[in-house]
Amino acid sequence: MVDTPAVRVVAGSGFHHEIVEYGRVGSVEEAATARGVALDRVIKTIVVRRGEGDLLMVLVPGDRVIDWAKLRKVCGVSRLSLASAEEALAATGYVPGTITPFGSLTVLPVIADAAMGGLASIGGGAPGVAINLDTEDLIAFLEAKVEDVTRVAQ
Repeated sequence: MVDTPAVRVVAGSGFHHEIVEYGRVGSVEEAATARGVALDRVIKTIVVRRGEGDLLMVLVPGDRVIDWAKLRKVCGVSRLSLASAEEALAATGYVPGTITPFGSLTVLPVIADAAMGGLASIGGGAPGVAINLDTEDLIAFLEAKVEDVTRVAQ
């Protein structure tokens, strides 16, 4: 089994989970197929910048995208942006495409989209690695704030 900080954290968590290993993929749709789950079960971890050095993670189902107006309202700010790849790596220890809230170098606040439910298949901290677990366990472990912050991708 692959060994990443994320896998180690989840293995020590006590909740039921499954580690899924698969080949490299180029899209969230390919990730869903490789993981054997529906697109809406793939959870993308997006690092967002509220201000200089002020980052948070947003968990987004694979069939959805961030609704920036909703997220700004939830965060109580007028401006938000995606963190750069360098900022995300420095904060999490993971490169884009492998970012996960588990085992992050910095504990960042987490907002989980309200559309999440049932099985969640989230990145495992390395290319071709996913962690499948129950959304309720994911939210509870991360102490995530659940909010409606996405819209269906077009």
